[in-house]
Amino acid sequence: TPLKKTKALIGEMGMTFSSAYVPSALCCPSRASILTGKYPHNHHVVNNTLEGNCSSRSWQKIQEPNTFPAILRSMCGYQTFFAGKYLNEYGAPDAGGLEHVPLGWSYWYALEKNSKYYNYTLSINGKARKHGENYSVDYLTDVLANVSLDFLDYKSNSEPFFMMIATPAPHSPWTAAPQYQKAFQNVFAPRSKNFNVHGTNKHWLIRQAKTPMTNSSIQFLDDAFRRRWQTLLSVDDLVEKLVKRLNFTGELDNTYIFYTSDNGYHTGQFSLPIDKRQLYEFDIKVPLLVRGPGIKPNQTSKMLVANIDLGPTILDIAGYNVNKTQMDGMSLLPILKGASNFTWRSDVLVEYQGEGRNVTDPTCPSLSPGVSQCFPDCVCEDAYNNTYACVRTMSALWNLQYCEFDDQEVFVEVYNLTADPEQITNIAKSIDPELLGKMNYRLMMLQSCSGPTCRTPGVFDPGYRFDPRLMFSNHGIVRTRRYSRHPL
Repeated sequence: TPLKKTKALIGEMGMTFSSAYVPSALCCPSRASILTGKYPHNHHVVNNTLEGNCSSRSWQKIQEPNTFPAILRSMCGYQTFFAGKYLNEYGAPDAGGLEHVPLGWSYWYALEKNSKYYNYTLSINGKARKHGENYSVDYLTDVLANVSLDFLDYKSNSEPFFMMIATPAPHSPWTAAPQYQKAFQNVFAPRSKNFNVHGTNKHWLIRQAKTPMTNSSIQFLDDAFRRRWQTLLSVDDLVEKLVKRLNFTGELDNTYIFYTSDNGYHTGQFSLPIDKRQLYEFDIKVPLLVRGPGIKPNQTSKMLVANIDLGPTILDIAGYNVNKTQMDGMSLLPILKGASNFTWRSDVLVEYQGEGRNVTDPTCPSLSPGVSQCFPDCVCEDAYNNTYACVRTMSALWNLQYCEFDDQEVFVEVYNLTADPEQITNIAKSIDPELLGKMNYRLMMLQSCSGPTCRTPGVFDPGYRFDPRLMFSNHGIVRTRRYSRHPL
């Protein structure tokens, strides 16, 4: 609803993907997947900390040289421009500070660390620039729009260009522009069937949520929902300005534009007030809109896609052979151009390694050590053993999700999203054991996949035959066994 211009200028002028997912519903791992085209188990960014490889020295040395912008710059001769939030720990003194400009970027305007709207510092091609709290010159979404327009005005016309604009909005602290702070006064978080409902037959972190939620929690999440929408009105303005400028310079018809997000967000589902990090649709599903040459307007694709596909798609557009990379994703270009004679996946992997220190949270003394992201009424959104892996399956016959937890219970959750789109009923104990076994096999294969082996059709593809030898390739052997204790 807040993004009316974006929907009109990108979605209605091109293709909307109705089944786009992230392999990890958290900022840093998800952004790393966009940049590398890899699942988290291959780029090794597991959470938002330096210890979790978020913008660490190791990430800079091993992954940054192989991101798709680095390939665009070095192999395809592109001018590359970045503006906005990069990775949550970018600029940390222990990882090179703001002087570090990742390989592959010709122009670099990156936010120090995590999301802000005022009183932040940018790295301008490796030099720090502080911003204050004057709306007209400091509001970050507008600053990103302005530097992007400047790039379009002053870039070289002799080289193709790639731009990545990463607004922190609608991330907390949800500070809207002054003119939008009274928008959506009568808007509330959606009261879906799983809103303020106890998550029975779900893993322990969901079961510990208080139901019904307190009035203060509901008021807080409604306010958060409203303020998030308010911040998106400035993002909508940014999109409109960019499209108008490309049209003015005569480049719009020759430019692909992608709009997406790094994760979903919940506001009250299963009585969790606000956050992400969960395995359910509301956290792992994201928007994806694409317009550009050869894409017919007003198209909707139900194909199962993920953010690991963005890098391969952009390299494909640039004429670079994705098979020369180690990317796990697939190019969306055949789908975008309406091809019909190609095979496509039926499964994507979702994996997350929980965050939490091995100490008791002072707001939740009754809960065991290791919980984090706790609310005052002791509802915790994460924990060190909130560690899971899922296979999300979509095909002509199946719409399933199968998940295994690496916790003491070795908990399993399975959902039939055709019958239960709100994921209320866990059918792990009633599903056909043969089907459960297939899902378990596919999960182990995806958890050990790398590059081409991540792109194979899934178990429910008629042409697919499971080959156990694939489970015992040279990588991921330990990881595949981590989830195998559940008796099938």
